[in-house]
Amino acid sequence: MTDPASTPTALGVWPGKAYPLGASYDGYGTNFAIFSEVAEKIELCLFDEAGNETRVELPEVDAFIWHVFLPGIQPGQRYGYRVYGPWDPAQGHRCNPNKLLLDPYAKAIDGKFDWDESMFGYPFGDPEGRNDQDSAEHMPKSVVINPYFDWGVDRPPRHEYADTVIYEAHVKGLTQTHPAVPEAMRGTYSGIAHPAIIEHLTALGVTALELMPVHHFANDSTLVDKGLSNYWGYNTIGFFAPDTKYSSTTIPGGQVQEFKAMVRALHEAGIEVILDVVYNHTAEGNHLGPTLSMRGIDNRAYYRVMDDDPRYYMDYTGTGNTLNVRHPHSLQLIMDSLRYWVTEMHVDGFRFDLASTLAREFYDVDRLSSFFELVQQDPTVSQVKLIAEPWDVGPGGYQVGNFPPQWTEWNGKYRDTVRDFWRGEPASLGEFASRIAGSADLYEHSARRPVASVNFVTAHDGFTLRDLVSYNEKHNEANGEENRDGESHNRSWNCGAEGPTDDAGVLETRARQQRNFIATLLLSQGVPMIAHGDELGRTQQGNNNVYCQDSELSWVHWDDVDQGLLEFTRAAAALRLHHPVFRRRRFFSGLPVRAQGSDAQPDIAWFRPDGSEMTDQDWGSGFGRSVLVYLNGHGITDLSTRGERVVDDSFLVCYNAHDQPIDFVLPPEGFGACWELVLSTEAGRVPIAAPAVAVQGTTISVPMVTIEPGPLVEAGKPLTVDGRALAVLQLRPAG
Repeated sequence: MTDPASTPTALGVWPGKAYPLGASYDGYGTNFAIFSEVAEKIELCLFDEAGNETRVELPEVDAFIWHVFLPGIQPGQRYGYRVYGPWDPAQGHRCNPNKLLLDPYAKAIDGKFDWDESMFGYPFGDPEGRNDQDSAEHMPKSVVINPYFDWGVDRPPRHEYADTVIYEAHVKGLTQTHPAVPEAMRGTYSGIAHPAIIEHLTALGVTALELMPVHHFANDSTLVDKGLSNYWGYNTIGFFAPDTKYSSTTIPGGQVQEFKAMVRALHEAGIEVILDVVYNHTAEGNHLGPTLSMRGIDNRAYYRVMDDDPRYYMDYTGTGNTLNVRHPHSLQLIMDSLRYWVTEMHVDGFRFDLASTLAREFYDVDRLSSFFELVQQDPTVSQVKLIAEPWDVGPGGYQVGNFPPQWTEWNGKYRDTVRDFWRGEPASLGEFASRIAGSADLYEHSARRPVASVNFVTAHDGFTLRDLVSYNEKHNEANGEENRDGESHNRSWNCGAEGPTDDAGVLETRARQQRNFIATLLLSQGVPMIAHGDELGRTQQGNNNVYCQDSELSWVHWDDVDQGLLEFTRAAAALRLHHPVFRRRRFFSGLPVRAQGSDAQPDIAWFRPDGSEMTDQDWGSGFGRSVLVYLNGHGITDLSTRGERVVDDSFLVCYNAHDQPIDFVLPPEGFGACWELVLSTEAGRVPIAAPAVAVQGTTISVPMVTIEPGPLVEAGKPLTVDGRALAVLQLRPAG
C-alpha cells in the first residue's frame, strides 16, 4: 500500500453525497457512493498505473448508501471496493474484505479476469471453507470517466415501430473481416461506425441496429480453460460500462467516448441503436462462482437465494443466479442503468434477455410486477423501444403474448410456424396465416397492435438462415460438449443433403428457401428482424450455438457473399419500405372497403389456389400448403403524420410450400382487373437490381428497386408458381 500523502487523497477526504451512486466526476474531484445494507465498513481502493493501492475508508453512510468525495481525483482513475461485513454463507452473507470488488455503477472497467483462486470465496477443493487470499492483483478495476462528450446536434431517429426494420448484430462478428474497415477498427465500436458498415445497413433499409450484449461481461473460467470464450457476452458484470473488449483504444475509460461516437454516427445515418441487455443474472454465477462485485457487497439484496437454504441461488436463467428484482436497490440498479444508457449514451431502446425473469415477484411470472410498473411510470425509459425475450427457463416462463401493452416481443411462435410451413409440415397453414397477418391472437387482447410482434426466422441463438436450409441436425462438436449443447429441435430442413454438397438441385432448393424466408419475413405484418449475415448467406457449418466461438466460425465473412441473395433481400426490403400495406399499424378487420372505381372489398382476403375463398375446412386441412393473400391498399385505416388517411396499391401474395408447381387462379375482377408480377423467389423469374441508397437527415430513403417488367395476369386467370416458392403481384391500372 502506498503512502497516502503521495496520492490524490492528499487534498483531503470530504463526506460527499449519497446520490448519485457510482463515481461522479464534477471537474474538481470525484464523488463515490455505493449501497450495502449489511456492510460494517467499506474501503475505497485507488490504484495507480503501477498497480499500487491506496485505501480510503468511506466516512459517511445514509440509508445504507456509503459515500465520500475526493478532491483531485480525475477521469482515468482506477478503483474498487473492499466490504467488511458478515461472512455467513448459511444465511446468504458473503462479505470478505480480501476480495476487491467492482463498483456495480462503474461507467467503465479496465483489465481482465484471470480466474486466479483468490477471486473465489472458498479454497479450491473446499467449497465450505473461506478463502482469504487477496484478489486485487487478478481483478479488473472500475474507472472514473469524464462524462462530457460533444454530441453536436444528435437527434434520435425515433422511427415508428411500423416503419422499423431491425438488424441483430454482434460488434465483433459483423466487422472483424470487412476489408473496407481498417484493421485497427475491426471488431470495435469504431468499426460499426465505419461508412462501409453503415452503407450496408442503409442499403437493406435497416432502421435499427440491435447489438448483442455490450455491457461489460466476463469470459467464463470454464470456457477459458477449454481455449474458448463467452463470445455472445450474456455474462454481464457491469450494467453501466461498455465492454472494453470492443474498443479500439487502450486508454482507461476511452471505450465510453468511442461508444458515444458510434451512436452519433448511426444516428446521423438514420439508424437507431438498440442494446441487448442482461439484467436477469450476472457473471458471478452460482455458489461456486467468483466474488467479483455484488456477491461481496450485499449478496442477499442483489441475488435471489433459496428460502430454505440461502447458501444457494434461485436459478431461472440456467446460469447459476438470478438478480433479485424484489429488492428496491436491485430494481434501482436496473432502472438507473436503463436511464443512463438513454440519457448519457443516447441509445434508442433495449431488448431484454430472458425478460420473464424480471417479472418473477415470487415464483410465478407476474405481468404486473414492480419492474414493469417502474418502467411504465418512468418518463425516460417508457419512451424508448422496449423489446422482451418473453421466456426464461423457470416454470411457466414461456410468456409470448403476455407482456404489458407498451412492450413488443420476440415472437417465437412466428419463427416456429414460418419454419414449419416452408419445410412442409402438415396442418401449419392456419397458424401461418395468423403469424404473417400480425399475430392478432397473441397481441390484440392487450390492446396492442401488429408492431407488438418482432418477427424473426433466425437470431443469434440457433442456425443461420443458410444453415437452416442446409442441416437437419446440429453440429456443435467444436464447442467441446460432445454435441450435447444447443437446441435439438430446430424445425430445419436440409433440402436433401446434410451440409455442403455439389448437387445442383439441392443448392437451388436451398437458395429458393432462403429467399422464401426473407420475403415472408419482410412482407409480414409486424416488425421484421434480420440476423446479421443472413442476407449474405453466412454459415456456421451447422453449429447452432456459437456462444463460445470467437472465431471465423461465428464471424460474418465478407469475402464469401451470396450476391443474389443480398440483392433479393434489398429488393424485398424496398418493397416493404415503399408500400405501407405490408407494415400496417392496425390489425386487419376483414370488413369491406370501397376503393374509387371498384367494388367494395375487405382489407384482407384469403384464397385457395383455385380462386375460391378459404373455408374453415381448408384452414384445418392437414395437407394444405398453399394460399393466396389479397392485401387491399385502400383498406388501411392508418393516418399519416399529417393526419391524412394512408392509401396504397393492392397486392396479391402467393405462398406455395408444396414441392410441385401450382396454378394460382387470381381473384375475380372485383378485386382488380390486371396484376403485375413484381417479386418472385423462383430463380431467374424476375431479374432484380440492387437499389441505390440516399440518406436524408435522419430518414432512411431507399428508392424503389428497378425490376424488369414482369408478366401481367388478368383477373380470373392462372399464374403458375413453382414448388416451394413465393410470388408477389401488384395491382395495375386497367389499360
